[in-house]
Amino acid sequence: MKTGISLFIFNLFFLTLSFAQQKKVLVILVDGIPYDVITKVNTPHLDKLTSKGGFGKAYVGGEKGGKTESPTISAVGYNSMLTGTWANKHNVWGNGIEAPNYNYPTFFKVAKEANPNFKLGVFSTWLDNRTKLLGEGLTATNNLKIDNKYDGYELDTVAFPHDKNKIYIKNIDKLVTEKAAETIKSKGPDVSWLYLEFTDDMGHRHGDSKTFYESVEHADQLIGQVYEAVSLREKKFKEDWLVIVTTDHGRDAQTGKNHGGQSDRERETWIAINKKPKTQRFRNGLAVVDIFPSVCKFLNIEIPKSVKENLEGVSFF
Repeated sequence: MKTGISLFIFNLFFLTLSFAQQKKVLVILVDGIPYDVITKVNTPHLDKLTSKGGFGKAYVGGEKGGKTESPTISAVGYNSMLTGTWANKHNVWGNGIEAPNYNYPTFFKVAKEANPNFKLGVFSTWLDNRTKLLGEGLTATNNLKIDNKYDGYELDTVAFPHDKNKIYIKNIDKLVTEKAAETIKSKGPDVSWLYLEFTDDMGHRHGDSKTFYESVEHADQLIGQVYEAVSLREKKFKEDWLVIVTTDHGRDAQTGKNHGGQSDRERETWIAINKKPKTQRFRNGLAVVDIFPSVCKFLNIEIPKSVKENLEGVSFF
């Protein structure tokens, strides 16, 4: 009798597991959009995404005047998102990415080591996001492998001839978005990062202007394209996807053309998610470094103690 009961419980456990939704994460980083801009332009697709989750003001740049103060520069912001630490730890101080400290791993590496069967995806204008920040194939990252990669198109001047108005970057953003949507629908990578650059280029060139605002609205359309792919994937395969959309820095208050300093507008960013936050974090001190622990929490990944004790962020789940 006891054997029969034990067998029943055993079978019930695995039956429950078989019906459990597989969790997956997509992070979308849209470059250089300050909080005040994203909240005033027309973003119906982002609004749709956050209607199921949350939207909050966040910050980059570490503690102003403290040991964690970090430049509000693109690659610095990317790596703070990826590692859950500020520049004093991850050691990326500018876009040259001279010497990243891989002792502070990215959530890609932590996820892959927690589950070697995880498939990873990167869709990006900029090759360095994969080769330098994630450190694909390096000994220091335990030879991290990105299974689905579509990036480096800025180096292809034949397919994307460089023009002074940076329309080629807009075209690359469109391509990597299409590749992300196709890959999500057909393969469903477990952890993915989509990076879009055109908004920052328009900010640098035009500052606070109609042209810049239109580039943000265009990015919203690309976000919608990928989010639709996620929704289709969820319906078809009964998966549970966390989508996080954020930016890497704001812009200066005078013209909107520059960034890198510690002014409030350069530091003020935002985070949008399609899941309800489970803590007060969204209303109190949300930061780009919170993305790392939130990704791991959603995926039910136990962060190694040596990594966890160095994190600057807190999960909003």
